[in-house]
Amino acid sequence: MTADQNARTRAARTSAPTLMERRSIDYIPDAERHGSLSSQFTLWLGANLQVTAVVTGALAVVLGGDVFWSLVGLFAGQLAGGTVMALHGAQGPRLGLPQMISSRVQFGVYGAILPLALACVMYVGFSAGGMVLAGQALGQLLRIANGSAILLFAALVVMLAALGYRTIHAMGRISSLVGVLAFLYLFASLLHGNDIGALLQRRHFTMASFLLAMSLSASWQIAYGPYVADYSRYLPRATPALGTFLAVGVGSVAGAQISMTFGVFAAALAGDRFAGHEVAFIVGLGASGAVAALLYFTIALGKLTITTLNAYGSVMSVAAILTGFSGRRAISGRTRLCCILLMVGLSTALALAGERAFLREFSAFLLFLLAFFTPWSAINLVDYYFVTRERYDVPALFDPDGRYGRWNLAGIAIYALGVLVQLPFIATPFYTGALVAPLGDVDISWIIGLAVPAALYYVACRAGMAPAALILPDELGSAERAGG
Repeated sequence: MTADQNARTRAARTSAPTLMERRSIDYIPDAERHGSLSSQFTLWLGANLQVTAVVTGALAVVLGGDVFWSLVGLFAGQLAGGTVMALHGAQGPRLGLPQMISSRVQFGVYGAILPLALACVMYVGFSAGGMVLAGQALGQLLRIANGSAILLFAALVVMLAALGYRTIHAMGRISSLVGVLAFLYLFASLLHGNDIGALLQRRHFTMASFLLAMSLSASWQIAYGPYVADYSRYLPRATPALGTFLAVGVGSVAGAQISMTFGVFAAALAGDRFAGHEVAFIVGLGASGAVAALLYFTIALGKLTITTLNAYGSVMSVAAILTGFSGRRAISGRTRLCCILLMVGLSTALALAGERAFLREFSAFLLFLLAFFTPWSAINLVDYYFVTRERYDVPALFDPDGRYGRWNLAGIAIYALGVLVQLPFIATPFYTGALVAPLGDVDISWIIGLAVPAALYYVACRAGMAPAALILPDELGSAERAGG
């Protein structure tokens, strides 16, 4: 057999479907593309039908809003943030790469390490929060201590993240079905015997409460931006960008709005019985022991789906950092597993250490995180859709001496300015800007963080040297690398 025949045999073996994913951050060849838009919809629907989204929606009422305008504000924020999130997701089939690798176009191969490191912080923080709530649910379901339940949950996350892409999408299909059925039951139980019409008629609009609701849901959606294309990159390259945008966006917006709407009604109807006792209150809506057990299972399943997404996304970011220095296009299976263990281990340690205090700080963490990711989203989207217009040199993304270089000082400077310009508008327990009080104590930093860097990047970089067309790697060589 010739060397070329040997290479093609290895490529064919690589393209054959397996339970455990072989790829990491390297390009996905056409022969390995698979999946459909329906799997994108169910993944993001299932990922958002979960208790943390319920808590986030409840904050709109807990912090002073009425039911009607909280629902309107949350939906407006879902549309704004969901549009940003879904535009990132539409890049996946076209580029065949994880989301954060494309940051090397805007920041340089080394310069992209800054947003990558921040993304890792995000994954660890969100995963720790998910583990706290999942530990409560699993602990009650299995009659074990919360700490033991958190460790069990972490082991499941490691296993699913190690299996990778196909398993994660299968989880999305299961959690979306279970989540829809569970929320139908929860809404029926919560609203039974209550005058919802009267609740919706109590309308007292204030701009501060409306913008707060918008910020809560917009931040929820934008926080998905750094990894959404990780889960669309295997779709066939001919998949319409609009179809991907709609499948990802509608799934995420619908799931989050359903969960947050339940949170709004729960906070309005239950008051102190809900705030601080979210898992117990939700399960308390069960009519029997069997139903309560199913609700505990549903809460744990929803958190398992999204925490696995975080763990898998963390591998992509850590791998991108490591390969940025080495010039490699992928990491080994052993290194990939070590990355999963490291990131899940950090999240588990935080969950165990901060189990009792986490939920009080969650909203502050969510809003504060936006200051670092809205400028990144703005720069990435303006570059992809308006500056380079999808014309990336994919092989050069892995070459520090290539087209994109080690550092893109213009992109880095605009990113830094995008973070700084938000400071007067940030309102969190960590820091409150000077302009927050005149605006009614509302955090609108995410709006500034999207608009200013987007405009500056377009003006400063629109004359950049993009290739005449999208340049993709040699597909045989890509398959050989994965097989090796």
